[in-house]
Amino acid sequence: MVDIVIVGGGPAGMTAALYARRNGKSALVIEKNGFGGQITHSPRVENYPGIPQMSGNEFAEKLLDQILAQGAQIEMETVTGVEDRGESKTVHTLEGGRYDCRAVILACGVRHRTLGLEGEEALIGEGISFCAVCDGDFYAGREVCVAGGGNSALQEALLLSEKCSQVTVVQDLPVLTGEAALQEALRRRSNVRCLTGMRFLRLLTEDGALCGVEVQSRASGETQTLPCAGLFEAVGLLPENGAFASLASLDPQGYFDSDESCLTGTPGVFVAGDCRRKAVRQLTTAAADGSSAALAAIRYLDRL
Repeated sequence: MVDIVIVGGGPAGMTAALYARRNGKSALVIEKNGFGGQITHSPRVENYPGIPQMSGNEFAEKLLDQILAQGAQIEMETVTGVEDRGESKTVHTLEGGRYDCRAVILACGVRHRTLGLEGEEALIGEGISFCAVCDGDFYAGREVCVAGGGNSALQEALLLSEKCSQVTVVQDLPVLTGEAALQEALRRRSNVRCLTGMRFLRLLTEDGALCGVEVQSRASGETQTLPCAGLFEAVGLLPENGAFASLASLDPQGYFDSDESCLTGTPGVFVAGDCRRKAVRQLTTAAADGSSAALAAIRYLDRL
């Protein structure tokens, strides 16, 4: 029996494994896609303390190497549920795996909602981004577009307007839905324009790099081409926590309804990372959650 099974191999999950091992607890990380999570889409990370520059993949590989060197176990499987047996839990996977443990950390992460355009997946990290804080500097002095019209999209546009020559916000709905204060702040930026009631038709590339987007007015059907070197998509996040709703309460958006303590209503079950309700989702906050959840799990195990 493993002390702690960690569901998810992103920064939060791997940090949790690191803290577990350094505190003498056995740890198994189960990841369904690839270790590193969303950060692997960032070609250059320059806002992680103590490391001036690295790629998201480099960070993920080093963290994976670090937890393996500490003795963490890993499995590439898809977790479908966790059975609560009181002082023990059983983690079930799609592949038929059954892993008994004394505590579980759910670090399931989220996936970004995308536009569903042809060629979109191949351009993620190569012209398409989901984080202006992470990637905005790469487009300094260039034209970019922002997809979306809610608070997240408008905040992205404000950040980008400080670096980019032109920022075009493209909203599918007839009006922007972000806060009035954010809309007013954008209106004061001479290098920002907002197009509403527009849908994306296709991505334009040149030599394999994004060079523009084609959009269409929902009202008139008229199309136009918007040149841009970068497209920042802010059309929502999709947590995938439903399989664990009986163990950890979800908020109306589907995130685990837990604060920085990373505790849930089920003894021995903890949550960490972007899948948790929070105001800021960054690499640093994911790592912080991983350490908090692991230390909480260790305290729980030491009391058994």
